[in-house]
Amino acid sequence: MPPTDPTPQVAGGGPSGDDPLVPGALPGQDGRAGWAEAPAEGGAARTAPPAEAPGARAARPYEEPSPRTGTALGAAAGRREGREKVSGTARYAGEYHLGGRAYGWPVPAGIARGRVTGVDTSAALALPGVLAVLTPDDAPRLAEPDDATLAVLQNARVPHRGWCVALAVAETPEAARDAARAVRVTYAREPHDAGLRPDHPDAYEPEEANGGQPGRLELGDPAAAFAAAPVRVDTAYRVPPLHNHPMEPHTTTARWEGDRLTVYTSSQGGTTVRTVLAGLFRLPEEQVTVVAEHVGGGFGSKGTPRPDVVLAAMAARRTGRPVTVAFPRRQLPTTVGHRAPTLHRLRLGATPDGRLTALLHEVTTHTSRVKEFVEQAAVPSRVMYATPHLLSTHTVVPLDVPTPSWMRAPGEAPGMYALESAMDELAGALGLDPVELRIRNEPERDPGSGSPFSSRHLVECLREGARRFGWDRRDPRPGTRADGPLLLGTGVAAATYPVMVSPSTATATALPDGTFVVRVNASDIGTGARTVLAQVAADALQAPLDRVRTEVGRTDLPPAPLAGGSSGTASWGWAVHDACTGLAARLAALTGPLPTEGIEARADTTGRADADTPYARHAFGAHFAEVAVDTVTGETRVRRLLGVYAAGRILNARTARSQFVGGMTMGLGMALTEGSTLDRPFGDFAEADLASYHVPAHADVPDVEAHWIEEDDPHLNPMGSKGIGEIGIVGSAAAIGNAVHHATGIRFRDLPLTPDRILGALLREG
Repeated sequence: MPPTDPTPQVAGGGPSGDDPLVPGALPGQDGRAGWAEAPAEGGAARTAPPAEAPGARAARPYEEPSPRTGTALGAAAGRREGREKVSGTARYAGEYHLGGRAYGWPVPAGIARGRVTGVDTSAALALPGVLAVLTPDDAPRLAEPDDATLAVLQNARVPHRGWCVALAVAETPEAARDAARAVRVTYAREPHDAGLRPDHPDAYEPEEANGGQPGRLELGDPAAAFAAAPVRVDTAYRVPPLHNHPMEPHTTTARWEGDRLTVYTSSQGGTTVRTVLAGLFRLPEEQVTVVAEHVGGGFGSKGTPRPDVVLAAMAARRTGRPVTVAFPRRQLPTTVGHRAPTLHRLRLGATPDGRLTALLHEVTTHTSRVKEFVEQAAVPSRVMYATPHLLSTHTVVPLDVPTPSWMRAPGEAPGMYALESAMDELAGALGLDPVELRIRNEPERDPGSGSPFSSRHLVECLREGARRFGWDRRDPRPGTRADGPLLLGTGVAAATYPVMVSPSTATATALPDGTFVVRVNASDIGTGARTVLAQVAADALQAPLDRVRTEVGRTDLPPAPLAGGSSGTASWGWAVHDACTGLAARLAALTGPLPTEGIEARADTTGRADADTPYARHAFGAHFAEVAVDTVTGETRVRRLLGVYAAGRILNARTARSQFVGGMTMGLGMALTEGSTLDRPFGDFAEADLASYHVPAHADVPDVEAHWIEEDDPHLNPMGSKGIGEIGIVGSAAAIGNAVHHATGIRFRDLPLTPDRILGALLREG
């Protein structure tokens, strides 16, 4: 899996673990915190009129991390939960050892479409330790969910292979597994269709793609402009289905106490889980508690509730005992979502000097018949390059397949792979350096909306990356560098990801012992949210970082949005900042000692975090890759991978670098090893576990560098930060693919670039 920062520090500031220097006094003898100057009330983001030039300060290359503001923000503070994780004391969803706990094991459908006609549970119930088998005939009835993938065991329909048709519950996981295998299910099969193709008769153009993006955007007359262009590239790319495969599978432990439900679950958003469960089980939200203090990865697949949390709650209600449901690894691809396959057609028209005159990006993808999900893979083409004629459109085909969903950088990851590969083809057709081609097509405003950018420093990222990578020493001719049987090549690609933020609430409390407690129902999915939110609080309070404690991951804390869309820190941090500035103002006005219970301030960013903005807000980056392609085995090794990003203010240098490197590693997997095949006759994924779906290991990533540009964007949030969790994957696969072309002289258009594909092409060319 992508690496994370395992630093086992409980608290700290700079690289040595010491607290950063903080202006203002330490807490005083009277129990009140003191500071040189109380922060202003309100905490709203700074604003400026749209006519202001993007970026209030010139971008500069980022060097080694230092708390340059003199506050906790920006410091390379170690993860606060690191010691718990490396010592094994951090409890995940399946590690709450409640008295009398039982275990559930799902029974997946063995057909691609049809109806359950019978479920024989007799053999399963006769096994030792088996408590119950829930079936569509006798499972607890739920209210109709907004998300149809959660309507498990509610009727006999089988919409796709892998759909849950029963749940065995037993005293041990082994007994539950054996019982699930003993359940006999009979079906009435129906004809199914699991084949994606652009000319499918059921294909349609959706009104919206994921994220509320218009399914189609057309400016000017792109078809005519392309036909008239002096230089044209008309090409196609394919990205296969991809799977999230978090290290911790989707797991929930549920317990009922009367009509009160508590679930310990692996989720990126506990507030949403509570709302959904309350609706399904017809409960007031205050009777549902969701705990997700530690989450072992999600990458989008845990963004909203999945069937494990519903099944665990149903089984606990049926048996009267706490029940843990952990989906087996092989069931994840059909149960918790996947990145849908995308077929891309790119047409680029340009003048001989490299100016784009037309850009047409058409994407075909699939969705399930359970609910619509459209991977917004054509959307990045609306952001990247200046062109008077633009077409960005999606076509979706409903099939009898598992429902696709979010996977890290949905839309941008496959879309930018195709676009940036096509740009590399255009550079070759023009005889122009690929970096220079991108710079020549830098837009002054957002091409799709016409809005000014809040900040955009892609050119600086490209130039800084080229400098660090040694791009000027590159021989542009493909297939000219060799080291024995190895062909060597280098490639570049740009990256973008939108800035997203949602309303959140938070509280901050000052205690008489001089410490502070920040509470917010954020989800720390391995990104260091606890640590960064403490830094935001310490900065707003002008207090030492080790005086601030954070509490996250429970729905009895102030409600907060999910960790997704690289929006978590921006959303939660805004509320934390506001709560802390409000607390600072209260403390500054206090004349006596703090009461025993302390003083609290609460913030709610509704109406500000979700307010309309006149700006197009995005992070940008540039990826550079060097590869060696073995002409004997067809194996591709990435020797170097370098990324430079412009992502607003970096709030923690250590965790940020970990996020960037993790994303780049996922991009390497997308390029070389990760790929899934939808077996059409069976309607299931052939690569259903980590033995057949290959994620990168440490040996696959010998040299990865992540750097960033200092960027001051006043139009984001009080911290000036942009999301960093997903931009690392965007563009890295294209940079590797472009490097493979540079090494071999052969353009590969289907991912992943596995040895069989590489060697077959080399043999044909040879």
